[in-house]
Amino acid sequence: MTNRRQDEIVVVGGGIAGLSAAWELISTPNPPRVTVLEAADRVGGKIGSVEVGGRVFDAGPDGALARRNEVVALATELSLGGDIVPIQASGASVYARGQVRALPSGLQFGVPTDPKALRESHVLSTKGYLRVLRDRFAPVPASRGPLQDRAIGNLVETKLGHEVVATLVDPMLGGINAGRVAEMSAAAVFPPLLEAGQERGSLMAALKALSPPPPPEGTSAPPAFISLDHGMFRLVERLERALSERGVDIHTQIPVTGIARVGGTNPGWTVNSPTSTIRADGVILAVPAQPASTALAELDPELASLFGSIEYASVAIVTFIFGDTEISLPETGTGVLIPPETPHPRGETAGQRFLSTALTFLDRKWAHWKEGSTTVVRVHMGRIDDTRTLDLDDHQLIERAHDELSMLFDDVGAPLASGVVRWERSLPQYQVGHLLRVAAIENAVARHPYLQVAGAAYRGVGVPACIASGRSAGATLREDLETRTR
Repeated sequence: MTNRRQDEIVVVGGGIAGLSAAWELISTPNPPRVTVLEAADRVGGKIGSVEVGGRVFDAGPDGALARRNEVVALATELSLGGDIVPIQASGASVYARGQVRALPSGLQFGVPTDPKALRESHVLSTKGYLRVLRDRFAPVPASRGPLQDRAIGNLVETKLGHEVVATLVDPMLGGINAGRVAEMSAAAVFPPLLEAGQERGSLMAALKALSPPPPPEGTSAPPAFISLDHGMFRLVERLERALSERGVDIHTQIPVTGIARVGGTNPGWTVNSPTSTIRADGVILAVPAQPASTALAELDPELASLFGSIEYASVAIVTFIFGDTEISLPETGTGVLIPPETPHPRGETAGQRFLSTALTFLDRKWAHWKEGSTTVVRVHMGRIDDTRTLDLDDHQLIERAHDELSMLFDDVGAPLASGVVRWERSLPQYQVGHLLRVAAIENAVARHPYLQVAGAAYRGVGVPACIASGRSAGATLREDLETRTR
């Protein structure tokens, strides 16, 4: 290989996907020069910290799926592997038929697979349960043949009835994604469900057959979730420091307004912001779909339009610190799901739909948040079809969250402290046909040499998926640039 100058790469976006892309780019004996541009006043995206009552908590994701290795691998490379901790509790509840009830065992993202456990949980009415039993004795075909995609809500309702969707699937899968399963892509969000739904027999039986086998007798199941001791935000803090120590230039408060191709003897890119123009050999767009659409509007209007077709939901999180005697939670479980059409049972807001979508018992879920005689509860609010959080100020959100807690649990006292975090237009919606849109985006991006995209908008919204997306984009771009000179 001939000697050549060091490649210059710009990563647009400093969330976990962009930072992971930068990390991957420099993890080589002859790394390129990397610049990260972030529009916000800090890096990390939705992974960050918030102070409530003098204590520091995760402002966004508080953990990650344990069955994926990306978080552990990255933490290990950053010398944080010893700080990985498992979730400390299991199970959850749902507000169903007027009270908080434990979720039945055997659920697959809210879809039941164990009729006996479902009956014993009493989360469904008798009519709803009898409709589920039809799946065992006279199952309804989900479709007339194999389909590339289906709406999760329609598929499950056809097989198991509306009540299962409204009480279990929409609160769980819809809540995770701040969406509605009536529009959510089975192929993108829950592929085993789409596979099971193609069977003409029982959906519950087919889905159970696709589930991982139980652990051997005498052994415990591995944890479903992991985190970092004292907060997921530590992963971003350590990654930012490691990148800076290795020469990566990280700039915040730099919104990118456009990127353009440049020719000549050394063709490449220019990355434009209101204050500068940076020359680059390669670019990784690791930003949400709308900023990506803006950056590409002049270069490739068709690609920009594809990005613009991805919708985003806005959410808010209210964190409360209570004295232990001020709130009585269920004896077990890490939180409570609230079906999206749940009406307030009483008071001035009687009949209005709950704004809360879920509760997390944060210091029961993670041992590192337990402190003294206090209880930490997070209230999650907002969905793609519920933008009321945008119309309320922080004080109003806190009041509403407290009122709804008082409707779920009797005699909720005043909190010792509270705080609000807002994530506006933060959660991409994987609607039916999402993977086709992603394929079209990837094909269009491939027309532009030395351009890659990464982030939550494509093939997974969780932290592991975003890390994987960023690292894949970084590895591909590095390989492309190296191949250019061989």
